[in-house]
Amino acid sequence: MRRQHAPLVFRKSSYSSGNSGNCVEVARTSSAVWVRDSKDLARPAFQVGAAAWEAFLPEAR
Repeated sequence: MRRQHAPLVFRKSSYSSGNSGNCVEVARTSSAVWVRDSKDLARPAFQVGAAAWEAFLPEAR
């Protein structure tokens, strides 16, 4: 039996450049962060471990 998963809810930063589409969107789960390109939603999102994402954020800011 396959488990049903809740759909990912993606969001983009309030610092994004308006409606230009030049940003990434992220969706969080309890164990990972999913990242996708906001201007190419047909491409799959990629998964980053939660700990790796938390280590990345201070460097990106």
